[in-house]
Amino acid sequence: METPEGADRPLIPPVVYLPCRPSIPGEAPQIELRQLEDGRVALLAYTALDRMSRCCGPHQPWALYKTEELSALRRSASYDVVVFDQELPVEVRHTGESA
Repeated sequence: METPEGADRPLIPPVVYLPCRPSIPGEAPQIELRQLEDGRVALLAYTALDRMSRCCGPHQPWALYKTEELSALRRSASYDVVVFDQELPVEVRHTGESA
């Protein structure tokens, strides 16, 4: 029996949830990027809103992006890699408190 081409790759949904910095009302959201231990800059992307809340905490601002638009975002945000559904350590999560 043959395996369909690409069957071993995970399915990526048509939209992803991207963590953002807290913003001022009326301003466009700023996507958060994270530096990895090896020095690369990562764009965190979550395949479901409940998964993002579980991995980033309930106070994480977010933006919904079409997966097909991530390459355009890469040109302006300058990230090296996309990391899906990554859990953040508690100490770097947003608390919902004003700075």
